[in-house]
Amino acid sequence: MPTILFLFGLRFFFYSDEHLPMHVHVKNGDGKAKIDILTAEVIENNGLKPADLKKAVDAVKQYKDDFTKAWNEYFDEN
Repeated sequence: MPTILFLFGLRFFFYSDEHLPMHVHVKNGDGKAKIDILTAEVIENNGLKPADLKKAVDAVKQYKDDFTKAWNEYFDEN
């Protein structure tokens, strides 16, 4: 379960057996969410507060290239 980024108390990570669409999981003490890396759309939200979810979406937009690179390297896709 590789962690890609810690930001604003949010942990951004992949599970080792991920599937498409390319996405990142986000977790903090309140809940968790799954966000599509390419579109920054929230796939699911389980308890993240709106302000934290907004920070997570903004981070996915800002670090899109880094998340995409990490996904491709981890899952050996080109």
